[in-house]
Amino acid sequence: MSKIKENKEQIWIEKFDCFSITGKDSKRFLNGITTGNIIDLNNKVLKTCWLSPKGILKSLLEINCLENKLEVIVFAGNTGEIRKYFNDIIFPSDDVLLSETFSITRLQQVDEISSWRITQPIFFKNENKQYDFYKNNPNLINTNDLQLWKINQAIPSLDHEINGKNNPLELGLTDLIDFKKGCYLGQETMSKIRNVSSLKQEIRVWTAKDKVLNIESVNNKLYSNQNKEKSVGYITSFYKLDSQIIKGLAMIKRKYLDQENSFFSDNFGQISVDKSIGSTFL
Repeated sequence: MSKIKENKEQIWIEKFDCFSITGKDSKRFLNGITTGNIIDLNNKVLKTCWLSPKGILKSLLEINCLENKLEVIVFAGNTGEIRKYFNDIIFPSDDVLLSETFSITRLQQVDEISSWRITQPIFFKNENKQYDFYKNNPNLINTNDLQLWKINQAIPSLDHEINGKNNPLELGLTDLIDFKKGCYLGQETMSKIRNVSSLKQEIRVWTAKDKVLNIESVNNKLYSNQNKEKSVGYITSFYKLDSQIIKGLAMIKRKYLDQENSFFSDNFGQISVDKSIGSTFL
């Protein structure tokens, strides 16, 4: 298995769903829905979250601010659900218009030691000469390495970490929340958790230690040891390469994080956990 070398940047190219928002009220509209500060966004890309009223992460978005419109890139989430919610809350008096969904190609330079949130991405709507140059670049990261890199970065995915249970603070996305801006969906819960430091769990990267694997097991719980004396969390995702489990992501109860870094899984045997490169839990 190849690996991204430290200090060597590689190129990540992937297609995502996208739709644009136009109209004079577009920034105000989007600012009241997402966790980032859209009002002050000028000609750059902002990573932000769309939450439920109870503060649960529903989608991870990137907002590309152009001269006369905002492009909403669905980085992780259900595009149909997002568009339906956005359309449903547009008032007749709002000067806001959503385009149809289209595909956009996203390009970013990545490495093994930096968070994915540091570098601004580049977007291509059509495959032009510049895109062809990058697509054929020898530093283009391959599919296997990209999946492992995403796990090391603790990038959440739909139906795994974005599962209707976890909030963005638990997922290490605190820096995508502007606690100083005005009201937005889920703000009350975010402020409460932050002010009272009431996180119950945090995301972690895990690595399987054992050769014997039991992928058929449906039990995704993690335990303190093989005797299953204490439930310490649960596995949210894993990556399989050449019939071997390499790494995965798990939500671990905070009270156990300072005590141990090794736990037990019915699926994967003994595992070790580490903080991720891309989350705020560094």
